[in-house]
Parts: sequence; C-alpha cells; structure tokens
Amino acid sequence: MKIFKVFLMAAFMIVFNSCVKDIEETNFASEKVTEFGLVIHGGAGYIYPGRYSEMEERAYKEKLKEALLIGYEILKNNGTALDAVEKTIQVLEESPLFNAGIGAVLTSEKTVELDAAIMSGKNLSAGAVAGIKHIKSPISLARKIMENSPHVMMIGEGAEVFALQNGMEKVSNEYFITEDKLKEINKIHAEERKKKSESNLIIDSGNNKFGTVGCAALDKFGNLAAGTSTGGMANKRFGRVGDVPIIGAGTYANNKTCALSATGHGEFFIRNVVTHDISALMEYKNLSINKAASLVVMDKLEKQNGKGGVIGIDRLGNITMIFNTDGMFRGFITDKGIPNTALYKD
Repeated sequence: MKIFKVFLMAAFMIVFNSCVKDIEETNFASEKVTEFGLVIHGGAGYIYPGRYSEMEERAYKEKLKEALLIGYEILKNNGTALDAVEKTIQVLEESPLFNAGIGAVLTSEKTVELDAAIMSGKNLSAGAVAGIKHIKSPISLARKIMENSPHVMMIGEGAEVFALQNGMEKVSNEYFITEDKLKEINKIHAEERKKKSESNLIIDSGNNKFGTVGCAALDKFGNLAAGTSTGGMANKRFGRVGDVPIIGAGTYANNKTCALSATGHGEFFIRNVVTHDISALMEYKNLSINKAASLVVMDKLEKQNGKGGVIGIDRLGNITMIFNTDGMFRGFITDKGIPNTALYKD
C-alpha cells in the first residue's frame, strides 16, 4: 500500500510540474491590461531608415496618429469596436500615403481594384469585398455586407450594385488614382518592355512594400473587431485577389481570443490561414497573442519566405505588432490616450 501511495504521489507531481511548466511557457495573462485599445498598420516591407525623408516620415506618423485618435475617441465615448475599426480605416483609405482607397496601386490596365474585410469577434459575423472600382469606402461596404445581407463576401459589379442599393457613395475610378501611382505603374511597364517579357507572371515594382491598411480594436464592452483594406499588388492581372478579404487569412476576430489584421505577400497568408492560425494557437494551446503571432510570422512564414506582418489585440488588451520585413507602418493606443507610432524595426 505504501508503495502504491508513493507511486500516486510521484505521478501527481509529474502532472503538476508539467502543468506549471505549460503555464510558465505561455505567459497568458488573466487580467485586463487596458479598458479598451486599438492597434493599426499601414503596410509592411522594404521600410528602413534612410529610405524616407524626415518630412515623409513625419507625414506617415502624423496620419497614423490621426487614425489612432479617431478610433480612441470612439472607444473612449462608449463606441463599439466595429465603429472604431471602420472609422479608423476610413482615415487611412482617404490618405494617398497608403495602398488603400486613394493612392492604391494600379493594375496592369492602370485601374484601381480594391479589397476589404471586417469581422466582429462578438458573434463571428463578417463582411468582405473584392475587385471594387467605384465605391468610395471599401471597408464601409464590407460592413454593409456583414450587417445588411446574408452573405460574407461579394465581388466586382454585384458588390457595387449592392452598395448603391444601400445608399453608398459612388466615385469614378480616377478618384483613387494618384500621380505617384501612375509613375510607378509606368515604370513597371517600361521595365517589362525592356526585358521583352512574354511571361504572365507579375513583375514586382522593386520597392517590396506590401501596402495594406488594417485595424484591430477592443471596446469597453469586451468586444473585439478587426478590419483590413487594400489596393492589392501593383501590376496585378486576371482579377487577382490577395488575403485581405479572405476571413481567417488577412482578417479575423473572435472574442475568445483576439482581433487581427495582416499585411504582406497575400498568397502566403492565404495558404497558411495566418490570422485564424494565430487565434487557434491562443484558443487551443493557450499561447499569448505575442507568442502565437511570433510563431506564425517569424517561424512558419519565414520558413516559406512569406514576408509581411500582423497587428492585433487580445480580449485582455494585450497588443502585438509582429513583422518579418525591414519595417511596418504601425501604431497603437490604449485607454491612457497616448498614441504610439513606429515605422522601422526597433
């Protein structure tokens, strides 16, 4: 009997120590670190000190700060995470600095095609659009689809018909086109002609900047939301769509875990279902948001040469901003009301 008791005690200690070790390795906090919070990105990629002038750096930081403060005011005044995400992204869509809305990159036909998605962590409802050419705010159209239709995703002309039936503002495609992006696509086409390429592969513009804008938020009611908006890949053909409107790839939110928005080479984010994978690691392995995001972006994607980053906030207000590129336009704000922005690696 004594031997049996000793055996039971030894077994108990092994299990107990294993559990303690697991808890220590996850570092998953159990208390809220902020009453509400918001985190954003404006794209990742070849973003390093010296590439931009001081004036350009200041312009990026000021626009990121403006977007953060818009979201902060909504959350501070008992607004929802969904409202904060939508309005924050609208600020970035309306800025020519980022590849979303005005200033989006051009297709091989020198037009703009826009994608967006939004998701509520409260009930897992989501809306997404792809190939939009004439609706002023793709992120708002994504929300209309989520709230005013039984569907999750709409594309092209059908999505625009739905938008107009729901009172959304229509603009010409030229509304989104800037002189800088015209110069960029003309340069790409000149390089193609020089190489006399007959390939159907997309030729990169050479700047390796994965332009997208995104936001994730936690409101006072404990609800999470995430959204992402983009012009996609420069010189894209054949109606190419990336990860942004794919729920679980470029955008995901779940009140059990976190809200996330991604930016990067979309094909890799689709194949790896990046944002859902991070949420699943948190839910099923009890990893912290930072450890889960780091595992996916810095390990899984890196091994495949998948470049980009992720921003997110969990149900307790912990924030992550992980990227495996030279830099990522990013920022966050908590209930303290102090906007924090950054462009390059720390």
